[in-house]
Amino acid sequence: MYMYFVYVIRSRIDGRLYKGMTHDIALRMRAHNSGKVRSTRAYRPWELVYQECFSTMQGARDRELFFKSGQGREYLKAKIL
Repeated sequence: MYMYFVYVIRSRIDGRLYKGMTHDIALRMRAHNSGKVRSTRAYRPWELVYQECFSTMQGARDRELFFKSGQGREYLKAKIL
């Protein structure tokens, strides 16, 4: 059974945040930092600043969507900044 992770990474270049979901954080971080993810390529390097673990894909997807909302961005700002 997979565990699913919702993660937040921060660009060391300009501090922007990227929110995503994966079942393998280490593999996903390598993809972000090696330039394999088009939307994050220009802002490398990235550092992992927050993660949550879920037993279902739907639970992780719902949390990712929350983090991408206005309320979710406020939550993250209080948590990691």
